[in-house]
Amino acid sequence: MPSDAIVYVIDDDEGARHSLEFLLDCAGIRVRAFASADAFLAASPPLGGACIVTDVRMPGRSGVELVEELRRRGATVPVIVITGHADVPLAIQAMKAGIADFIEKPFDDEAILGAIRKALAQQQGDAQARAERQAMLDRIASLSPREREVMDRLVEGEANKAIAFDLEISARTVEVYRANVMMKMQVKTLSELVRVVTIARLG
Repeated sequence: MPSDAIVYVIDDDEGARHSLEFLLDCAGIRVRAFASADAFLAASPPLGGACIVTDVRMPGRSGVELVEELRRRGATVPVIVITGHADVPLAIQAMKAGIADFIEKPFDDEAILGAIRKALAQQQGDAQARAERQAMLDRIASLSPREREVMDRLVEGEANKAIAFDLEISARTVEVYRANVMMKMQVKTLSELVRVVTIARLG
C-alpha cells in the first residue's frame, strides 16, 4: 500500500461510518470520515493517492451528485458507491458518471476491502503514469530546436542521410545531434526513443 494512500468514507449513518473506519484501520489503511458529501467538498481534502467510499443516498448531495461534482472539478479520484438493493438503478447512474465500483449492502469485509485496494492500486498506477509522462515531456523540453528537428525525423523513421538533406547539414552533424538526443532523452535505441516520444505526446 502506498504511503500516501487514504480512504475518505462519506456516509450519514454514524454506525456504518464507524464500522468502515474500524475495518480500514484494522487493515492498516489510513481513513478519514465525513457525515455528508457537502462536508467532504467543504473540507476539500487532498485527493492524491486517495479513494472515496460513499453511500449513494444521503441528506443533501447524493453519492451520484458528489461524483458528478468531482468530475466537474476535474478530479480523477476513484469513487466506490455503497448501495442498497433498491438503489441499484442509482448505482448504474453512478457508473455512467464514472465511479470505480459499486458495492451492494449488505457486503462482507473482504468485498469492500478488495474494491478499495483495487481502486488505490489503480490510482497509484495512474499517478506513476502521469509522473513518467511529465518526465518525458521535461526531457523533450531540454532539447535545442535543432535537436528537436532531428528527433522528430528519427521518430518518423528517416535515415541520417535523409535528415541531413532535409536540414541542409552534414550527415556527421546529424550523428552528433542524434547522440545528443539519445543522451538527453535517456534512451539507448531508436525503438526506445519512439516509445518515449509516443507516450509523451499521446499521454
